[in-house]
Amino acid sequence: MLLIAVTVGVIAGLLAGGRISNLLSAQLRFGALIVAGLLLRVATQWLIDQGVDIVDQLRLPLYAASFGLLLLALWMNRSQSGLLVAMIGVGANGLAIILNSGYMPVYLPVVELVGLTAEDLSPTFHVALPEELNLEFLLAGGPIADIVPIPLPFLTNVISLGDVLLAAGVGWFLFSVIARGSSDPDEGVVSLWSARPRSERELARAGGQAGIDRPVVIGSGMGPGLDTTAASDAVGRLAGEAAPPTPTIGERVRAHPYVRLARDARFSAFWLAGAISLFGDRLHQVALGVMVLEITGSAMQTGLVFLAATLPNLFLGPIAGTFVDRWDQKYVMVASDLLRAALVITLPFIVMVEVWVVYPVVFLITTISLFFRPAKAAVLPRIVRREDLIPANGAIWTGETMADIVGYPLAGVFVAFLGTSLALAFWVDAFTYIISALLLAGLVIPPAARAAAPHVSSAIAAFADELREGWHFLRGEAALFQNTLVSVVAQLSIGATLALTVVYAERTLSGEIIPYPTSYAVLEAAIGAGNLLGGFVVGAIGTRLRKGWMVITGFALMGLATIALGLTSNELLAVGAAVVIGIFNLVYIIPSQTLFAERTPEGMMGRVVAIRSSIVMGALTGAMAVSSGLADRVDAGVIIAATGVLTVIAAIIAAWLPAVRDA
Repeated sequence: MLLIAVTVGVIAGLLAGGRISNLLSAQLRFGALIVAGLLLRVATQWLIDQGVDIVDQLRLPLYAASFGLLLLALWMNRSQSGLLVAMIGVGANGLAIILNSGYMPVYLPVVELVGLTAEDLSPTFHVALPEELNLEFLLAGGPIADIVPIPLPFLTNVISLGDVLLAAGVGWFLFSVIARGSSDPDEGVVSLWSARPRSERELARAGGQAGIDRPVVIGSGMGPGLDTTAASDAVGRLAGEAAPPTPTIGERVRAHPYVRLARDARFSAFWLAGAISLFGDRLHQVALGVMVLEITGSAMQTGLVFLAATLPNLFLGPIAGTFVDRWDQKYVMVASDLLRAALVITLPFIVMVEVWVVYPVVFLITTISLFFRPAKAAVLPRIVRREDLIPANGAIWTGETMADIVGYPLAGVFVAFLGTSLALAFWVDAFTYIISALLLAGLVIPPAARAAAPHVSSAIAAFADELREGWHFLRGEAALFQNTLVSVVAQLSIGATLALTVVYAERTLSGEIIPYPTSYAVLEAAIGAGNLLGGFVVGAIGTRLRKGWMVITGFALMGLATIALGLTSNELLAVGAAVVIGIFNLVYIIPSQTLFAERTPEGMMGRVVAIRSSIVMGALTGAMAVSSGLADRVDAGVIIAATGVLTVIAAIIAAWLPAVRDA
């Protein structure tokens, strides 16, 4: 795994216009500690393999010392891209070995999955974990043991999540160093670019709502005849000055925003923290739905899990930012990750004892996430340069989409492999939250300039007044208000689909082509892939189309695809319908957001969008509750198809409303 990461990092650095010789100029602090730690780690295992009894007796302190040296050295170099990630990987492996008295734990069912046996393990280094996923397994460091299968030809192995992080960090570091140019600006510039102090709410608006508050319209800006760069070059030549040298391909590649962001130690760790926890979320979402349906056999109780996960968005979403504005956002994110990790670890035990307790726990997990999101949006503008803010938001959105497209299928395969041992899925997810918390805790985030903040109770009272003003504005804008009302009906199908997808995959689909529960994960991934494709399509041609008709078309075709999804039992047709749902979900969402951005005063945007979201979310959660209650008596596919009919009806109504149609 490490060799693959090194190869990928070197090749990526060269493709980015870098040079291998840049490795010679890499400046690492306390490099001797890294060498000493590696030598002690390798020498200890070699001497144990050679049968040196005294070393075997001292294996635990020797291994602990080697990992301690590496952790200290990597911590001192955490400002280098990738090394904070590598440090967490080293720490995870070290902790697993310490918990097992100097041996690396390994899960034998995974060893057998890749075609190996217990005889292929090193008896002087490996120890088998308990096969039953219980508290003993957890205390032995099961989630950070060798549990990740690598079933590739010539690379067959079982590795740990720590190995994955170590490899990713080293590869990222090599890419960053090799891709460095001789004239690169200093990294890590504090991006508080405004001349006057800005509140964290303003920073959050700039970072988290760039696409809403300040929409970028393709094709806008200066025309070719007003290219100021070309004009200034011409003036320079007329004045007898030498034209600036043409940038080389390598310089152009290194100047690309995504390359700059990938080489930025803070942003790369920030991005990776979110991506890792998102993959874990997909894993535990699939596992939880499958587990509750398996234990209860009830479609209603399974649907209520997703309803419980949605309710906080309705009740707490609009006010979470009020609190986050007054707290240290870094600590909010770290605390949120640790609290979610603690709650997720308990889910397998809770399900086995009292299933109903799952609902408040899931509600709490989503509630904590509502505080994490605005904190994340507020931090982003403080760790990237102003010119990189839009691509940074794009990179984060891409990571979230890739978590859907890649994370759900991987989760489905993992859950299908686990069978009755689903607890491991939750513990791996908890570990991803801990990784995220450690990455965020290691970041140096410049403080925000804060305006004098009133007491939270006063802030909430002021917030209520602002919401009333926002409601009066929304009610008076026919295009926005009617768009909201139509969306209430149209998005009932989303609520039903969210609540019943796992039941639909298990009971309606045949399972002949894609077996359950993999089919459930693939459907979720297909919707994510459709969202990605729909976003690109709207971005490419959306400016040439009427926003009102885009909304109507999006509703109509998403509704028809939902009907098709509900009425088929063929997995391939269902996946195709899910992709279409994802595409046309974005076809109506993007123009709707654009309408709100164009017609709402900037100072009222947050409250107006919050009101709309609450109204639509209320209808969506109601649809989830009703569809969950019906699913034990009516086929889940029929319920999904019926809500698709409602979406088509909403499109027809929208076509008859001039305020929506002509927007």
